[in-house]
Amino acid sequence: MVNVNPKYRVFFISALVSVAASLFCVALCAFGQDSSSLSKWSESSSRKAGTRQTLEIGDVAYGFCWIPAGEFDMGSPESEKGHGGDETLHHVELTKGFWMLETEVTQALYKEIMGTNPSNFKGDNLPVEMVSWEDATRFCDKLTERLPKGLKASLPTEAQWEYACRAGTTTPFSFGSDLNGDKANCDGNFPYGTSTQGKSLGKTSSVKSYEPNAWGLYDMHGNVWEWTSDFYGAYPSGTVVDPTGPDTASDRVIRGACWGDDAWNCRSAYRLGISAVARIGNLGLRCLLSCD
Repeated sequence: MVNVNPKYRVFFISALVSVAASLFCVALCAFGQDSSSLSKWSESSSRKAGTRQTLEIGDVAYGFCWIPAGEFDMGSPESEKGHGGDETLHHVELTKGFWMLETEVTQALYKEIMGTNPSNFKGDNLPVEMVSWEDATRFCDKLTERLPKGLKASLPTEAQWEYACRAGTTTPFSFGSDLNGDKANCDGNFPYGTSTQGKSLGKTSSVKSYEPNAWGLYDMHGNVWEWTSDFYGAYPSGTVVDPTGPDTASDRVIRGACWGDDAWNCRSAYRLGISAVARIGNLGLRCLLSCD
């Protein structure tokens, strides 16, 4: 055994304690940061619908809006002009709130996460398109890797999407009962609820070009179709809780319609099934965030 001068022994023990204390503080601070970062995204019954907070991804701060737990009537009444046979009105309860990206995923964000830009219409502030369902889910997986631990990105279920789109409304659109290209990017030559024809841009528009809905979400009507996580199928009857669609089907559900669609396709209740491998110039995505 090596003998150590008592004077140096005291110095060595003191230094060791100091280093250990420093490491403990660093670990504690790191834990505190993670906890604080996650807590502001966690479920809260007191948080107001539409509360906005940002998340820095790359060098850009992206806004997400709080969509609280709640219930609503999904689909459309038979009296609604344009009502489709697959829009059977039924009651839905969503037991958990979530954060939804306030805009469609832009090309800038898609490039930051995926390193590529498949879009036909180019522009950082335009919504990404030419994105398949597989591309969209991969995007969510890769985005999750960039988020604070415990926070997860995903595509919305069809019910989550319509609930967020309606923002408490029961009219054909979140902004009312008529559209001719003035309040959303669609083909205004074929208006809904009015005989007045409007604009038809023939391409995507920059996100936030039109007013948001009551919960702060932009372009829920028009611009590009948005993928959901659900398989396409008939709606159930009665009241359903946290529905996720059928277990399997040939197509996935897309929502919101696009720049080239008639105004009636942009209704909150309108739905369409399409192959998960489809990549077209009017099809993009919007993601949501939730705590694991």
